[in-house]
Amino acid sequence: MTAERCYLDHNASAPLRPGALEAMIAALCGSGNASSVHHEGRQARALIETAREEVAALAAVRPAQIVFTSGGTEANVMALSPAWFARPDRVRLFVSAVEHPSVLNGGQFAPEDVEALPVDDHGVLDVDTTRERIHRWRVMSNGAPFMASVMAANNETGAMQPVEALAVLVHECGGVVHCDAVQTAGKIAFEPVVRSADLITLSAHKFGGPKGTGALIIADEQLGYARPLLRGGGQERGFRAGTENAAAIAGFGVAAGVAAREMPSAGQVAVLRDRLEEELLRIAPDATIFARETQRLPNTSCFAAPGMQAETLLMAFDLEGIALSAGSACSSGKIERSHVLTAMGVEADVARAAIRVSLGWNTTETDIDRFGAAWTRIYNTFQERRRAA
Repeated sequence: MTAERCYLDHNASAPLRPGALEAMIAALCGSGNASSVHHEGRQARALIETAREEVAALAAVRPAQIVFTSGGTEANVMALSPAWFARPDRVRLFVSAVEHPSVLNGGQFAPEDVEALPVDDHGVLDVDTTRERIHRWRVMSNGAPFMASVMAANNETGAMQPVEALAVLVHECGGVVHCDAVQTAGKIAFEPVVRSADLITLSAHKFGGPKGTGALIIADEQLGYARPLLRGGGQERGFRAGTENAAAIAGFGVAAGVAAREMPSAGQVAVLRDRLEEELLRIAPDATIFARETQRLPNTSCFAAPGMQAETLLMAFDLEGIALSAGSACSSGKIERSHVLTAMGVEADVARAAIRVSLGWNTTETDIDRFGAAWTRIYNTFQERRRAA
């Protein structure tokens, strides 16, 4: 095994930025509770509010619109709630078929009130079918309220979603739009998402902040949340009770500030991604790169080679010192067929072979060279064994 590791799995979790680590250590050395009025408490409060300003600046919103959570999943579940509406017993939730499980499961909605929307073969939401489904619901329910949730970009393929077009449609019909922007925040500018969606989810560890902290952006401040997930001391303006994780939030803020300043480097990341894909196809011309013909995140490449299984590939790359991911990996660590690729109409055996490479803030040309060299060895070994068989 190569001594020095090469990490190419940023969509799962990006390495912690050094400045974020320093901010967290400094916060951990403090002893105050941010709800206390003494000096130590005010210091803790100052750390949190500074971080709130930095996250708000990244998202181009006001600090008061940021509600800190324990991560993207909690923010999604918090956002997907009938409690935003005056008649919570009559609300419908529409979600795209390629969402994160925390959205596909409907958050706080009952299963029978959740409807999945189809995507095309690139994994992009079918807006025309969505329009038909929403209009049908409005007629059947006599104009009952509804919510629609679509991610800004897919975590497996990187495919960008038509958030603006969906928002126009939903708002024309009087609905509320939620957008899971976990994979776009800190990687590309996402002001159009903020202008379009009413509720937006962020997660710190996807762009160099610590795990275990995220945020829900309440872009439409006319929304009133009547039933918080966590009720207690009234922290986060009553939206989310519980003593704030000041250290993690401080790291979140620093990572957001650095990501905002480094945003122009997204183009450089795309150059690295494209170079990786060129090398991939040079060695394996029969490989498939998913969502390549649509707008994607600049850092993401999801591919499959005929006859090569994802689990075998992951182990082979790991032995080469390279960390990748199968987009279909579940919480148990097992490789399962990707619901995203299935929704795209990808054949089962191809979907089970899919591997995801995701670059990030510390990816270098050397990393791409190492991937290319490893892929050459792995693919050639596979071909030799197949010929021998």
